[in-house]
Amino acid sequence: MKKDMVIYPAIFSQDGDYVFVQVPDLPGGFTQGTDTLDAVTMAEDLIGNLLEDKVNYPKPSEPQNLNLSTGESLVYISVDLAEFRAKYSRTVRKNVTIPEYLNVMAKEQRINVSQVLTEALKAKLSV
Repeated sequence: MKKDMVIYPAIFSQDGDYVFVQVPDLPGGFTQGTDTLDAVTMAEDLIGNLLEDKVNYPKPSEPQNLNLSTGESLVYISVDLAEFRAKYSRTVRKNVTIPEYLNVMAKEQRINVSQVLTEALKAKLSV
């Protein structure tokens, strides 16, 4: 499995016109949808938003350790956090200080310093 692929159990319950979702392994792990498909989509977004800036992810519960009530269903939700970050992350402007000779060499070779910094940070952070 890919490093940034996470799979969490979610508890779905129908209540009137809505499907309520709880992801018990994540603090704040609650959302809802208008139907099951919408609830799955909302759960994917919820997990992505809660974990997008994390390096270490909470361990998912084992299904036998989850107690479901009548009318509740266990659904596994998978999210590729690398794809989620790429899709939803915005860029921010940062000022950096580098040695002048590196700046000159980078300009001469038309190297995009922002791109190099982004790639280096991703490698350093293993994301």
